[in-house]
Amino acid sequence: MWSLNILLNKLLNGGGYNDQEQVDGKSLVQSYNYPRNDKSTKEVLVQSRFINVPHIKQERMWDCGLVCVLMVLKTLNINHYDIEDLEAFCGTDSIWTVDLAYLLQKLSISFSYITITLGANPNYSLETFYEKQLTDDIVRVNTLFKRSKEAGIDIECRSIKEDELAVLILSGKCLVIALVDQYILSRPWTEDVYVPDFYSGSSGYTGHYIVICGYDALTDEFEIRDPASSRIRETISSRCLEKARKSFGTDEDILLIHLENTDT
Repeated sequence: MWSLNILLNKLLNGGGYNDQEQVDGKSLVQSYNYPRNDKSTKEVLVQSRFINVPHIKQERMWDCGLVCVLMVLKTLNINHYDIEDLEAFCGTDSIWTVDLAYLLQKLSISFSYITITLGANPNYSLETFYEKQLTDDIVRVNTLFKRSKEAGIDIECRSIKEDELAVLILSGKCLVIALVDQYILSRPWTEDVYVPDFYSGSSGYTGHYIVICGYDALTDEFEIRDPASSRIRETISSRCLEKARKSFGTDEDILLIHLENTDT
């Protein structure tokens, strides 16, 4: 079994792991007994971790990503920006994850950007959600990706597994802004599923950003802040979250906000 230090360092440094690095056929999260009280281990995983993120409700159909960034700023006690400021910084109402990455960089927030697609996927033109905006956005978005290194933004091209996501949340070192399919979030995968106020009812892909701020290993549920919902707190099963964030159209986009490395 991997030591907890090695696992956390590997995950937080973007090393990830592969299927062969599971223990006795179990996931890496399941292979640990909770809580761990080994005094020689600096990093401690617990049964659950919930970061107090203030809920902010979006006012428009398109600004969920900006609202998620605003919730992160409030969590970090950065209170001198409002949604109008963030909108002005982005300069567009067609928000992609790469736009949020540039926004976080401008605000001096330490983060990692993980995606399975470097650029705008032209195949998304077949999706109703993208058909109106993709033609106009594809050049702009691809240019942002090409200029990301010189802008100081590192983009890691890979998939992040739900076990890895759970361990990152349990470490207490990260918040996550995730691109998900809102249609899947609204489906009855679990008994406690909800229909967000901004959900249009369409059966096709509907891109939406949420903040992931907690995980309970006993129930295998994540706590989220959904800007489209009136509820202050939401919990969803890991199965539902996995389906929603890996739906075709999301590129499995994840922004890991590093709480320890951000100068507040």
